[in-house]
Amino acid sequence: MDRIAPADLSRELREGQSADLTRRRWTIGLSLVGAAIGGVVTLYQTGIVKRLPDILPGKLFDAEKVDASDYAYRRMQMPDATLMVLTYGATAALAAAGGAERATRQPLLPVALAAKAWYDLATCLKLAREEWAENKALCSWCQVATLVSAATAALSLPEATRAAKALAT
Repeated sequence: MDRIAPADLSRELREGQSADLTRRRWTIGLSLVGAAIGGVVTLYQTGIVKRLPDILPGKLFDAEKVDASDYAYRRMQMPDATLMVLTYGATAALAAAGGAERATRQPLLPVALAAKAWYDLATCLKLAREEWAENKALCSWCQVATLVSAATAALSLPEATRAAKALAT
């Protein structure tokens, strides 16, 4: 892995201008939104707040029912939203790692980000199916997070494609 000096990394990430950096900044922002969504649901799932109103209209959504159900507590003996916080944080970290030219200098980083983003989207879709099958309702917060994951997956492709080409040469 071709390392970049910390001062150069700081300057590139904060001041650099490129399509890749713009997409990475969007990915970081969206991932932090996803983590915040996980945080809000965690507050409900751990009893810190007593109500979790839906953020999307419609009869399909019942966040309180879904996020208090067996479905939401079956993984790793914890509320599932705490895992959302971790996974979106990891995505933000992958987007933030490396300099402006990481597709050629550190190509594994954009490839890892794309793999993580597409895995997350597939997981969100699988979980939505499970939510519906077990609860006949969806968590609106989680479905907004699915949209975050879809956007992140799409944003990851251009840089990952260039990185894959760099790895192949």
